[in-house]
Amino acid sequence: MSGVGAHIWLSFSPDLRHWGDARVLLAARNGGWWDANKVGLGPPPLLTKDGWLLCYHGVRVTVSGALYRLGLALLDRDDPTKVLARGNEWVFGPNAPYERSGDVPGVVFPCGWILRDDGDTLHFYYGAADSVVGVAEASLARLLSHLKEHPYQPA
Repeated sequence: MSGVGAHIWLSFSPDLRHWGDARVLLAARNGGWWDANKVGLGPPPLLTKDGWLLCYHGVRVTVSGALYRLGLALLDRDDPTKVLARGNEWVFGPNAPYERSGDVPGVVFPCGWILRDDGDTLHFYYGAADSVVGVAEASLARLLSHLKEHPYQPA
């Protein structure tokens, strides 16, 4: 998987040296969505009981500049080309002063995550304003519930 431009792509390799069969997995949405102008992959997908949890950044361009926020999608466990769910709302955005001002203001972007030994606590590492790295904590169960409760319904 790679994030290039306005799409997140998925490709396959028989040996991790030669890649092919590339296809768009998630595209930036059209209109006033929080991820309307660009999407980019975050940490490696996380295998959960419901499938592969994907965290990505989405960009919306406003008159005040670009806003980078984080959202979720869920891929089928056995066939990651199938997007089972994509949230219609972002789950994390720039709020704290160090996220809203810096080299590139109004930006948070996912860098990595670690599922703790309890199987539910997720430590989420992210860049803020292209100036600092932060860590946030979330419940994996709550993230999966949020994704199910706020599904994307294309028009």
